[in-house]
Amino acid sequence: MGAYIVEVIIAALAFAGTMGGAIVSNRSTRKVMEYRIKALEEKVDKHNRLIERTAALEVKVQSLEKGAKG
Repeated sequence: MGAYIVEVIIAALAFAGTMGGAIVSNRSTRKVMEYRIKALEEKVDKHNRLIERTAALEVKVQSLEKGAKG
């Protein structure tokens, strides 16, 4: 009977160590993912601003071309 108790304690300690490692690993991975998502969002915002500026320039060019023809 006593040997089983030792085995159960060892298994519980191994489980606790595995869970602790998994939790720490998941937290660090989550932080990296959050950083990368934030960086990607900033790049997308920068790209979207460029597209908006390009669209505004296209409107101005069309207006200038119409003025030059007329």
